Parts: sequence; structure tokens; C-alpha cells
Amino acid sequence: MKLNVITLRLVWYVLSGLMIGLSIAFLALWGLKQGIDFTGGSLYVARFDSRPSSTELEQILQTANLHLGSVVIQPVGDQDMQLRLRNLNEEEHQKLFQALKKKYPEVIELRFDAIGPVIGEELRNKSIRGLVIVLVAIMLYVAYVFRKVSAPVQSWKYGLVTIFTAFHDVIVPVGVFAFLGHYYGVEIGTPFVAAILTIMGYSITDTIVVMDRIRENLQKTSGTFEEIVSASVRQTYFRSFSTSMTTLLTLFAIHFFGGESLRDFTLALIIGIAVGTYSSIFIASPLLVTWNKWTRRKR
Repeated sequence: MKLNVITLRLVWYVLSGLMIGLSIAFLALWGLKQGIDFTGGSLYVARFDSRPSSTELEQILQTANLHLGSVVIQPVGDQDMQLRLRNLNEEEHQKLFQALKKKYPEVIELRFDAIGPVIGEELRNKSIRGLVIVLVAIMLYVAYVFRKVSAPVQSWKYGLVTIFTAFHDVIVPVGVFAFLGHYYGVEIGTPFVAAILTIMGYSITDTIVVMDRIRENLQKTSGTFEEIVSASVRQTYFRSFSTSMTTLLTLFAIHFFGGESLRDFTLALIIGIAVGTYSSIFIASPLLVTWNKWTRRKR
């Protein structure tokens, strides 16, 4: 028995509504925990043979009289400790390292990043601006490509549905990271923005493949709009699932074996691409059918 995606569209709408609703609720309640890329400050990561506790590190920093202000200390992996603190100059950076080296001779410095608050705010504003520009450009492009398909759905509606599915695919990983940031201290930075842009590109590409098949079938086959859309979905979903599965397998390998620094980035991609594959099949095409039915009733 073949799954009729279009007939069961109410089920997909409810499922997507739950995902979007929870994501928006998490974002409204907790927001995203921004990293130093956006807030400014210093991020210091060190590796120990025998990792000390957060309390022990706090005592060492106080004893060394470094005047670091408020310091957030978090364990990372099995051997590493991450310190988030105010913006340090190079002299203060070296004093911090020597204080740790004195107590733990085996310590290895893995990372030190320092970003001023002005640069952080500029990065945040540019990231938001970039996302908005990309969304508008994509909608205009899709409307242009589908300009010759005017019946029964106008070309600009294809663009709007594509943008909605992109929003759907982006808001879910954003909501997940709001949850992870609140309960597990996971921060977002410029790699997260790169992941979101990648998800948008992947999602829109997958959606346009289905839309393009609908466009082709409208020009060469007969039947109701719902029948043509349903046939188009059946012709493309195997391609979408197989392509996404190979991508996800690669991302899972990178996530588990690629190191700590890549895990948040690949997690965002895994969530976004999985949701994007679902939405291109189960949301985009059914939305076109629903919109067409609603327009006909209105007339």
C-alpha cells in the first residue's frame, strides 16, 4: 500500500505545528546562549591529564590574584576545561596559563580566543542581516523561475511556500539549541550561523526539486492539481530520502569522530537536514494543494 502524502496532509501539519510551536516557546522562554563571537570576551580551553574540578580551578585563579572578574568554568569531554571570562590582553593570557602550569605541569592550552564587545555586536548584526537578505533573494528567485507556471497556483506562491519550509527547517534546530543552551550551556557563534545558512540552502534545494517536478507534470499531464502534486511527490521522495541519508551518515561520522569543536556545528546540520527532508516532501507540496483549495473556495 502506497503512502498518500497529500491525503494525510493534516497529520503533517499537526506534527510540524508541534515542532514549530515548541521551538518558538523555547526561544521565547530562554533565548539562545550566545558565545563570545557575539557577546565579546575570552574563551580559554585547557587539557589536563587528571582534570581538576571547577571549584579547584576557581581557587587557583583567586590565589593567583589575576583579577579576571566573573569566570564561567565548564568541563568539556573527558580531559578538557573551558573558561569563559572577560576580554584578556596577551599579558593577562600568559599569566593565566602560567598559573595553571604552576599547579598542573602537564596542562596543554588548546584554545584562546578574545573578541571585543563591539566586534561581537557587529558580527551578530551582520549575521541577522545576511539571513534576511538570503531569504528575500531566494523568494524572488523561485518566483522568477516558476513565472511561466501561472495556473492553478501563481508563481509567487511557490516562492512563499519555499520560504516557509526554509523557516520551518531553521526554527527547529534553533529551538533545540535554545533548549540545549538553557539546560546544558551550549553556546552559539558564527559556526552556528554557517550551519543555519547551510540548512537553508539544503532545504530549499530539496524543496525546489519537488516543485520543479510539479511544474513539469502540470505542463505534460492531465488531472486535478491534487493528483498531479501527489504523483510528483511519489516520483521524487525516494531521491530526497536517499540523498539526505548519505549526507546524514557523513555528518554522524563527523559528529562522533570529528572532535569536540565540530559537534555543535554538525548537530545543527543533522537536525536541520533531517527536518528539511521531511518538510520538502510532507509540508511544501501539501501546502500548495491546501492553498489552491482555499483559493478556489474563496472564489
